[in-house]
Amino acid sequence: RGTRFYRKEATTNAILRQKSPLSSHRGHTILNSKPTTVTTYTLTAGISHLLKYDGQRRPNIAQMSESQRSAWSSRADLLLRPVERPVGYLKRASIAAWFPIRGIWYFLRNKEFYPLFLSRLLPLSIISFLVYFILFTFAFLPQFALLAIFHGWGAWVNAVVLVLGEGLVVIQGLFEGFFVDECRVDVFDATLIKESQTELVAPHRILFPDAPTAVKMLGKPTTPAAFTPWSMIQIIELIVFLPLNFVPVVGTPAFIIITGTRLGKLAHYRWFHLRGLSKKEAKNEIRARTWEYVWFGTVAMILELIPVLSFFFLLTTSAGAGLWAARIEDEKKKRAVDALIGEPLPPPPPYEDDPV
Repeated sequence: RGTRFYRKEATTNAILRQKSPLSSHRGHTILNSKPTTVTTYTLTAGISHLLKYDGQRRPNIAQMSESQRSAWSSRADLLLRPVERPVGYLKRASIAAWFPIRGIWYFLRNKEFYPLFLSRLLPLSIISFLVYFILFTFAFLPQFALLAIFHGWGAWVNAVVLVLGEGLVVIQGLFEGFFVDECRVDVFDATLIKESQTELVAPHRILFPDAPTAVKMLGKPTTPAAFTPWSMIQIIELIVFLPLNFVPVVGTPAFIIITGTRLGKLAHYRWFHLRGLSKKEAKNEIRARTWEYVWFGTVAMILELIPVLSFFFLLTTSAGAGLWAARIEDEKKKRAVDALIGEPLPPPPPYEDDPV
């Protein structure tokens, strides 16, 4: 077979040295000659021989045998393998980062959540406004002047984030752990109930099944209820990482991602408690989803840095965390059902109405 291929090539070279109707020149080498029909045939036959597709220029999957399909699939997997892992990481990050945004729409769409927000809106908004007003009046310009030495005119971005971070520290110390956490628990539990996860909430608080909405179903908790435990460590971390904003270009994103990572890891603290997980089991769950919690927390951190609206975004992020937990629970149930069912049964034989 190989000898026949080389004979065809030799014949082609001989023809090319003659005068061709496609070219008025003689004696040119193959590189200086225009391709003839024989050349095209030879190249096609050689490529077909190498690819082993029986002369087909494009493989037809429907006409392939099982072994050919397997070979084609393995080649495709080999080509996609270098990008498979980065694409997977990007997909997981985008899904997790979307839940805080989705929580905003979910909260606004369900009016039953509004009383939880409005009952605390006025006092918390006033406190938040006063904190940021004082900081931007007395702390922004000195910090901007200091940062301008290293950053130039771009220092205003870092100065704004620095002041917002300082305001977040003050606000968290003043009211988040004492006035907002109970409200966040209610939003999270109501979201789970609306997403058909009532069995998670029922053992831990009194529920009124006849209530018209998920929020009105909520009674008093029968076990300790905390969305995120109040921690001085978290406030200290915010203070420690605030100087990152002095680092040009990368300092501000690094501050948001680092502080957001801890925020993301605490997003499902209430969910772990509802499931009765120990500290070790909760750490294993967090370790398994660390990448997702980084980006969930980063988006949540950006939203919390928005002045005055930080309280509103605390509640919407709680709704987003509830939606995420409900989705994971649904996926776990689906896997459990699939494991019980196992392989599908073969179809019954075709019906034959043959009396004999």
